[in-house]
Amino acid sequence: MATTEIGGLTKKDFVSDQEVRWCPGCGDYSILAAVQAVLPSLDIPREKYAFISGIGCSSRFPYYMNTYGFHTIHGRAPAVATGLKIARPELSVWVITGDGDALSIGGNHFIHLLRRNVDLKVLLFNNRIYGLTKGQYSPTSEVGKKTKSSPDGTVGSPFNPIALALGAGATFVARTVDVYPQHLKEILGRAARHRGTAFVEIYQNCNIFNDGAFKSITEKEIRNDAQVELLHGKPLVFGKNKDRGIRLADNGLEVVSIAGGDSPDLMVHDESRDNPSLAFELAQMEHPRQPIPIGVFRAVERPTFDREMNDQIARQIAERSPGDLDQLLNEGDVWDV
Repeated sequence: MATTEIGGLTKKDFVSDQEVRWCPGCGDYSILAAVQAVLPSLDIPREKYAFISGIGCSSRFPYYMNTYGFHTIHGRAPAVATGLKIARPELSVWVITGDGDALSIGGNHFIHLLRRNVDLKVLLFNNRIYGLTKGQYSPTSEVGKKTKSSPDGTVGSPFNPIALALGAGATFVARTVDVYPQHLKEILGRAARHRGTAFVEIYQNCNIFNDGAFKSITEKEIRNDAQVELLHGKPLVFGKNKDRGIRLADNGLEVVSIAGGDSPDLMVHDESRDNPSLAFELAQMEHPRQPIPIGVFRAVERPTFDREMNDQIARQIAERSPGDLDQLLNEGDVWDV
């Protein structure tokens, strides 16, 4: 790949020559367009990007980016991306995954990536279904969901990706939606600039096998009442007329009326709070009993795994010299074959 000039890039520079082969109307198109629109603003040469994916509809993503990338194996994108970031720390490495890829077979890799705080950007496309394999229930499918693999409805409780990420110690945790292009780009920009593992759950529609998965909270007529936007330093207010808010009560978060200007001790969002307990409380909010939060739940600084690992390697080289691989292989007990 030819070297590119910083500051001279546009969205078109990140569009590959490959035909995009998602189903017409898929939410993945919106996410792809948002990523391609955000990257030029980061002042990073195009050859310094790498997109790593696992298996699933979302995992076609690297083909459509005019950057470096790997289409790896099911659930293992975090492991491959971790190795790449340690070996090439100067790269901006992104992990593209889905709710099945990350939270089922890839669950172990996913939680340890978050725990280690590797400087990677993780985009989890959540459509609450296995789309590539034609409509089986996934780890995020709601209870009672009737699918090809659960004809009488699912009986297991779904994973909450945001709560899982917070529980694993992720330093940046956010949620956005495929049909909110401006919000999507803002969150992607925030994630890209975060040092450490930046995890973004993206509600994404699969119009073939799970159409309308998030319709109850994204329809224009109801979304102001069904969602609350998390804004750092701002009270949690929502509703078409901004007449409701969220308050921290003895039994957790509760919805209160603020009609007439009354503001009864509304919770002020603090994404930089080191203790993730309140962010975890927000992650438990579910519609219709409470509004669904979108935005940044947590954004804190912590040493990154890749930086610490490379510093450790540098110290060892300084103390012991770089070493000699031939000498290592030929010392001690050896034999001819």
